[in-house]
Amino acid sequence: MLFAKTASGCGERSGVKQTTPVPIALQNLAFDHLEFYVGNAKQAAHYYCTAFGFEPVAYRGPETGVYDRASYAIRQNDLWFVLTASLDVDDPIAQHVARHGDGVRDVAITVEDARAAFGAAVAGGARPIADPWTIQDANGRVVCASIGTYGDTVHTFIERNAYTGTFLPGFVSWTGAHAAPVGLMHIDHCVGNVGWNEMDTWVAYYERAFGFTQLVSFDDKDISTEYTALKSKVVTDANHRVKLPINEPAIGKKKSQIEEYLTSYGGPGVQHIAISTNDIVATVRALRANGVELLTSPDSYYAGLGERIGAIDEDIAVLRELNILVDRDDLGYMLQIFTKPLQDRPTVFFEIIQRHGSLSFGKGNFKALFVSIEAEQAKRGSL
Repeated sequence: MLFAKTASGCGERSGVKQTTPVPIALQNLAFDHLEFYVGNAKQAAHYYCTAFGFEPVAYRGPETGVYDRASYAIRQNDLWFVLTASLDVDDPIAQHVARHGDGVRDVAITVEDARAAFGAAVAGGARPIADPWTIQDANGRVVCASIGTYGDTVHTFIERNAYTGTFLPGFVSWTGAHAAPVGLMHIDHCVGNVGWNEMDTWVAYYERAFGFTQLVSFDDKDISTEYTALKSKVVTDANHRVKLPINEPAIGKKKSQIEEYLTSYGGPGVQHIAISTNDIVATVRALRANGVELLTSPDSYYAGLGERIGAIDEDIAVLRELNILVDRDDLGYMLQIFTKPLQDRPTVFFEIIQRHGSLSFGKGNFKALFVSIEAEQAKRGSL
């Protein structure tokens, strides 16, 4: 996610203080995993394992006593995905895929007490999806509970401190073909797209239900080109471990990337997942070798980059070769690059990000990124 400005419009991190007391149950949060609802989970898992270097870890399906779905859990370091497909003709999973295509259903969050977290969030106005339930096997128990967020997306609270198994009870070990790891470490942030004039509603939702605060904010003057625009605000927990940017469309001459997403996805949902790496150059080289399609940047972006950014550890010539973008704030700098959409619908994609102290979301890279995105939109005939 590109972006780095506060609600005050001063171009620094937000100085907004915590106004809603954060319940103890909603402190010490972390991203647990993402569950994708997909048309073919076996093929999707194979793609992520061979293109992005995930390790096949666990499986749940008819062979394990679950007859309505198949789920494949894959991992790379602290990054966990679950790919789930329906085995029924018209159950909620099949309906989700029919409406949205392959997409993120669940942004699961690790908590210390799922029952208390669920109770606190619902008391703060969260929409309950599933009351707390317990799953267990020989390795212990896990308590879960789910609340709703924008569109058909949910957050499942995962309490796993009494579980020593690999992933979750009900899954069995699974192995399969996979490429070497490419250096993906963990989720840095997870970005949602919502409809016209809905961003502030969802920011307020996270402030009330989670006690989150606003980290940064951008309006259409910050995030625009000659043709398209959007607005964005980033909400986060106190430790900045769960960062959730929320985008909405803004008026422009042509159809923005947010409008294209909302049309293609059939409503609000997760637009992209930013994944941390400790060596973006090595990661990008490995992804390209595996056939992953990444956005390119205009050559003009790199002219005078050293003067704009200052001293960095990486060779600018290499960044130019690989189309990696750079931005800086008062805490340091960050590097980022974006994949093209990961499926036929122009919806979900990944951002690869390496932080050197910076909390920036890439405000200095807006122009270059949007030019690249608009070029892809033009190819699809949607700009």
